[in-house]
Amino acid sequence: MNHLALNHLKSFSRTGLTLLLLACGTVWAQTQPILPLAPPTTSTVPSNGDVDPLGAVFAPAKLAAGFVLQSHDLLISNFNNAENLQGTGTTLLRIDHNGLRSTFYQGPSSIGLAGLTGAIAVARAGVVFVGNLPTADGTAATVQPGSLLVLDGNGNSLGSVSGTNLIDGPWGMAILDNGTSGHVFISNVLSGTIVRLDVAFPSPGAVTITRGTVIGSGFNHRVDPAALVLGPSGLVFDAANGTLYVASSADNAIYALKGAATTKTSLGTGTVAYQDSVHLHGPLQMAKAPNGDLLVANSDGSNADPNQPSEIVEFTITGQFVSQFSIDANNGGAASIALDLIGAGNQALRVATTDDNANSVTIFTKLIP
Repeated sequence: MNHLALNHLKSFSRTGLTLLLLACGTVWAQTQPILPLAPPTTSTVPSNGDVDPLGAVFAPAKLAAGFVLQSHDLLISNFNNAENLQGTGTTLLRIDHNGLRSTFYQGPSSIGLAGLTGAIAVARAGVVFVGNLPTADGTAATVQPGSLLVLDGNGNSLGSVSGTNLIDGPWGMAILDNGTSGHVFISNVLSGTIVRLDVAFPSPGAVTITRGTVIGSGFNHRVDPAALVLGPSGLVFDAANGTLYVASSADNAIYALKGAATTKTSLGTGTVAYQDSVHLHGPLQMAKAPNGDLLVANSDGSNADPNQPSEIVEFTITGQFVSQFSIDANNGGAASIALDLIGAGNQALRVATTDDNANSVTIFTKLIP
């Protein structure tokens, strides 16, 4: 298997010029300028000062046209406010393919809608889903269930889902997008459950939730004075085998729920896909690489190791460790990871990692052999 080899992520097999030509997602015409270059690392702090970039997602290549949000744009959710109080951030930052930053969404400062989490996804119809887990004072003592916010591609609110057994601390998300319909998977860190929302997209910028089902339950979870919450976190749905992978920051393990898109009942915690006390340190958000491997950002919220700070870990779906890559010299930096295939024929891969310590995002580009 051709692994990404994260420890060599910064090295490329072809010229840097080729990477520049691929950077916008298509091969550039000769008349297009190369400069200015998008910065590889940029701040995730929007104009209102929000910090803690807990979630990141690239807009899909086939995103519906006519919105502010464009294909291959990067959206980043901020969990804390300018005073760094956990669960009080209200913004989504947009970074386009030129590296230009703008505030895509700024919600109200009311407690119930604050604390945007790593539960974030973008549908091709131009609909953005993002979870929130608010606190009244930034501490675990005042954590609230939160809600699922739904936005259109211009950052306008389409509504929210809350007050049911389906939403209880949305902490991670994955989407199976069929264009006009799909499934949104959500991990609930306060109840230890996984939920599937069956959705339809009747027109661009519109969505209907047709059904909600608890498809996973029994995951260990707890509030924590330092990490705030620990439990089921990042999600990846693998359409090739119909399996939803669940990163559990409380267990330092990755679980597999087979049949997640079709089951009508809870699958419990499924089976253990990868458990590694050496390399997993509070696995948080997760993504699937083109080679089939899974990449997970370690939050260091549990099983912390000062010799392995802020690691992105790569492993196979059969449970074999492949490689790891540190994004910060201190613990607690790795928050989220997002992947984006770009270029004619998907010739290159962009890997975006957010750093909680520096309140920044770094985008690496790697050519696919």
